[in-house]
Amino acid sequence: MNRIALIEDHSRLADLVRQALGNAGIETDVFHAMEPAWLALRDITYGVVVIDRGLPDGDGLHLVKRLRAAGRPTPCLMLTARDALHDRIEGLDSGADDYLTKPFPMEELVARVRALLRRPAQVQEFAPAHGDVQISPEHGHMVCAGTAVPLPATELQIMLCLARKAGQTVKRSTLEAAAWGLTEAVTPNALDVALHRLRRKLATAGSCMQIVNLRTQGYALREASVAS
Repeated sequence: MNRIALIEDHSRLADLVRQALGNAGIETDVFHAMEPAWLALRDITYGVVVIDRGLPDGDGLHLVKRLRAAGRPTPCLMLTARDALHDRIEGLDSGADDYLTKPFPMEELVARVRALLRRPAQVQEFAPAHGDVQISPEHGHMVCAGTAVPLPATELQIMLCLARKAGQTVKRSTLEAAAWGLTEAVTPNALDVALHRLRRKLATAGSCMQIVNLRTQGYALREASVAS
């Protein structure tokens, strides 16, 4: 899963980091404060979160603590201008996985992000099941009624989002953000096409689950008998 979240309020630095990661094949969604980042992190599965400590709405460590309190094991890399040993220890004790002091070589940041993306622990919490459907990000497929169905990255993200909500309604904009991120241009019917393919795959695999369209509200993954 090569999409990460970057929470950094310095626009120029954020652009440089996004460009360096993009050159390494890693997509990046940029946020400039903790609260909008948290709203996205609730619905989008990121491989790594890179967080600056000095943010307009507080210390980035608070976001790490919030993630850990919610049971999210997503690897977190802290960025900071603080070089004191106790600051680094505080970050690691708060649940961060790595620490990088500013200024830093872009090559080093890319290498550290790559190392965190390779950690198998990142997928442990993100393997939800609902009904007879289980999503396996590690293997890039969903298992429907015992049948493994390979999924491209966009469809995998959509199913992750729907399965994690366990039958609750998910807004269209949330599914689009989960599948294509917050910066990529998406055609108006891209989500409809992806949902059509997923519905067909669920039916072909013999799943009892359906993706239902709740008019003006969004979409939900529900059993056929209670899909209405």
